[in-house]
Amino acid sequence: MGSTPHTRRSDTRERIQRTALDLFVSRGYEKTSLREIAERLGVTKAALYYHFKTKEDILAAISDQVGGPVDELIAWGEAQPPTPGAKRELLCRYSEKLRGAAPVFRILQENQASLRALGIGGRLRERVTRLSRLMRAGEDGLDAQVRLASALFTVHFGALALDDVAGDPEEKRLATLAVALEVLETAAAG
Repeated sequence: MGSTPHTRRSDTRERIQRTALDLFVSRGYEKTSLREIAERLGVTKAALYYHFKTKEDILAAISDQVGGPVDELIAWGEAQPPTPGAKRELLCRYSEKLRGAAPVFRILQENQASLRALGIGGRLRERVTRLSRLMRAGEDGLDAQVRLASALFTVHFGALALDDVAGDPEEKRLATLAVALEVLETAAAG
């Protein structure tokens, strides 16, 4: 069975996104041009332009790859009662969704001013706000709400904050999740 035109197009878009992400991380978003992405891929700029008109479009597609699964997680969380068990599961699932997403978050963090007009930052902020509301749901005390929000932000920023620490990314993700779960436990005990 051969691949369909849609599959080939999807594979090409995926390859473009991976290559662009590598360049954005190594050279910086602002310093990377469509020409450089095309050269790295071994295609013409016109061929690249067929799939993405701008590097902003590429970054938006990369961001949506992370955002789509998070949107599904939010929908799952909104269907759950705000129990400690559901909040624990939300943190674990969010940590899993963020596996490998540190480069995307780094680019978004380092290029906030450039990307403000794209709406990518706004969509990320909205997702984190909705997750924070889910974590804090059912809690009246300010201390508990701060702990629950802190647990979420530990998972959210953990990989980024530990990027310069030596070690396996998966071990760092799991260590970050363990700390977030400890914070969650203190909120439940408080």
